Amino acid sequence: MNHYQHPSAIVDEGAQIGKDSRIWHFVHVCGGARIGQGVSLGQNVFVGNKVVIGDRCKIQNNVSVYDNVTLEEGVFCGPSMVFTNVYNPRSLIERKDQYRDTLVKKGATLGANCTIVCGVTIGEFAFIGAGAVVNKDVPAYALMVGVPAKQIGWMSEFGEQLDVNGNGEAVCSHTGARYRVRGNSLDKLEV
Repeated sequence: MNHYQHPSAIVDEGAQIGKDSRIWHFVHVCGGARIGQGVSLGQNVFVGNKVVIGDRCKIQNNVSVYDNVTLEEGVFCGPSMVFTNVYNPRSLIERKDQYRDTLVKKGATLGANCTIVCGVTIGEFAFIGAGAVVNKDVPAYALMVGVPAKQIGWMSEFGEQLDVNGNGEAVCSHTGARYRVRGNSLDKLEV
């Protein structure tokens, strides 16, 4: 085994776990899951069969990553945040054939207790604030808060809110990286 697994964790046969990943107390990983390298699964995490988790993701305590969710490299899932996979669930009606795909792109942050309604794409390095409810696609670098989530600004790859000037440009105060707003998107400028 090339990863750490706490004795209370259950990893079903067939699950793929990358090198240097850490699986903590009371985690359950289903047999079809594919988990990258250097991933941390906090206490009481559930990972479904049809789930892909990229390298260096951090999934904090009490998160269930259900079927049809894909997390690209470096995604942060805050404590007790929620994914769904059926848009209109009912206990009395079987809808497993209606799962909607959810894609969270590289470097995105999903804050504590936020909810990601199935069928959306969260752009690269987007930042979803604690408690927000996302029910539509989110652009790369967007800062989203509220219920339903609305964009209130832009974030750098470092994870700091950007102060966009009158020319639609911003500089990350921590890294010096430059960004430019173009319509409803933000681009990182090459140095």
